[in-house]
Amino acid sequence: MTAIEPLAFPTDAPGWSAFASARPAAAVALVADLDARLAATDDDLDAATRLELWNDADLALRQATSEAYLLSEAHPDAAVRTAAEEQVQALEALSAARLLDDRLFAAFADLPDDGLDADQRRLLDHLRRDFRRGGVALPDAERERVRELTDRDTQLSLEFSRNVRDGRREIRVPPAGLAGLPQDFIDDHPVGDDGLVVLTTEYTDLMPVREYATDRATRTALVEAYNDLAWPENDAVLAELLAVRAERAQLLGYGDWADFETETRMIGAGRPDGGSAAIAEFLARLDEASAAAAAAEYPVLLARLQRDDPAATEVTIADFFYLLSALRRERHDVDAQLVRSYFSFDRVLPGVLATTSRLLDVEYVPVDVPTWHHDVRSYDVVRAGARLGRIHLDLHPRDGKYNHAACFPLAPGVTGRVLPEAVLLCNFSRGLMTHDEVVTFFHEFGHLVHDILGGDQRFVRFSGVATEWDFVEAPSQLLEEWAWDAEVLASFTADADGQPIPADLVAKMRVADGFGRALEVRRQLGHANVSYHLHVDRPADLQAATEHWYASTSPVQPLRGRHPYAGFGHLTGYGACYYTYQWSLVIARDLLSGFGGDLMDAEAATRYRREILEPGGRRDATALVEAFLGRPYAFDAYREWLAGA
Repeated sequence: MTAIEPLAFPTDAPGWSAFASARPAAAVALVADLDARLAATDDDLDAATRLELWNDADLALRQATSEAYLLSEAHPDAAVRTAAEEQVQALEALSAARLLDDRLFAAFADLPDDGLDADQRRLLDHLRRDFRRGGVALPDAERERVRELTDRDTQLSLEFSRNVRDGRREIRVPPAGLAGLPQDFIDDHPVGDDGLVVLTTEYTDLMPVREYATDRATRTALVEAYNDLAWPENDAVLAELLAVRAERAQLLGYGDWADFETETRMIGAGRPDGGSAAIAEFLARLDEASAAAAAAEYPVLLARLQRDDPAATEVTIADFFYLLSALRRERHDVDAQLVRSYFSFDRVLPGVLATTSRLLDVEYVPVDVPTWHHDVRSYDVVRAGARLGRIHLDLHPRDGKYNHAACFPLAPGVTGRVLPEAVLLCNFSRGLMTHDEVVTFFHEFGHLVHDILGGDQRFVRFSGVATEWDFVEAPSQLLEEWAWDAEVLASFTADADGQPIPADLVAKMRVADGFGRALEVRRQLGHANVSYHLHVDRPADLQAATEHWYASTSPVQPLRGRHPYAGFGHLTGYGACYYTYQWSLVIARDLLSGFGGDLMDAEAATRYRREILEPGGRRDATALVEAFLGRPYAFDAYREWLAGA
């Protein structure tokens, strides 16, 4: 039995229109054939064969869905994006319907696990759990309602994401409003016929403006526009999505959507009272750990703002990054624009590749393959002459493209059958990059290498980034640390004179980064509170509730009357569980201790690769971490980091 062939891009990118119907159709036909064999009552299949049949179907569905989802977020042709969205919806509906099929469930429900190895038993356990969570045991009417709700969740999530992706906004400001911005940025934003300069909500404009613009009105106007991304379009979409998820959780026997989501995650393991309560407890712990430090940091920011604007009475999110940058320059001699001068994109890209190549003992070999856009760079990932997988880097903004930064799976790795492929969709500058962008690049690349190195698996279910969802950010957050290492940065940075960034400047950057850390945690806590409470409390007024949670979580205040929830893309994929980022960060700070202060220690890097990345989802995350550290992970390293240590 073989699954559909790995992805082969057509030479002509618009030819993806043909893919959008042919590729998923092939997957659907194959799955139907495999499921018919599984469901046949007169077919005496042993347990191992049934698991292999399910794996074949899983591979076909995963490949087709991943490819269609990528096209929906990245293809330059709007018609292709729309067709791909329709295919994602159809494929996700098929995946959900299979978990409601009692004939398929019967093939696994009472299957004895005698003679199965550990991987097979793990897959069987996960399958039975998936069927239960899918609703297969419900009465017919309720099962049909769960199917309708699951399909509607997919439809609404796609619509929400499309509105964010297509929600680009513009503001116009006088030339004086660009005061403080780098000269190359000013040169790239000429004055129009109306005497004004156009700024957009794309990251290439937003991030420099919120960090460098000395004109508070410019910062505020652009952040206001960004905080209204996809509004009002997503207001009704999100309200219905929250209702759909609440009803689905109730029908499946869960207290709320957070209980449903966390059952399969680290935070919910062994919790008889449900993972929703565990999230609340973890958020309270973050609150306790960061409150005092944030309270001490905030008056410093306000005093600095009042030097520019004596009438200012509060620091808003439109001021936050600018003030941190100003204070780091004035208190620690860290000039963000000077730092930026060392990070040209043309050096950062090979620097990230070289650093991870050395760390993970791989080579990135450029390959000339057709892709969905001419911006895409493709590489085979090779070790000792053997191909491990392929990566595609789509790193600059364009109309209609996913407008944040993320790793998208493309093909799940299955040993001896399919090599893993994955894609980075980012929106970096083509010229000089901020250090924050460099950190983001390392972060997202962490997902990419996890997907590839974890892609040598027997079963699709455990391939790549297939760990518990609240562990999945830890390897990426750990890799950010390499963007703060003086030796690493010196290996690829250069200013206009060709000189690498000085080690003493990097040391100052690290010290300066400690200030504002607690406030940044409070900002992340605000996102986590919003994602959790919107799903659990189900407020009638989304705007008021969101503003309340941001305003009450951090002393840095939201911009009043805005609608940031409408552009909060993580509300679809992460649902009630944005807490994941801080949960993973607790683990990442502890994982860092395994390197003993030397980020390029070969023994530690090899052990990390083998114990954390390469197993994919074959073992529970707690076991992965304990295997690397030699002990269970702890909160101590995170608390020390939060204190600036």
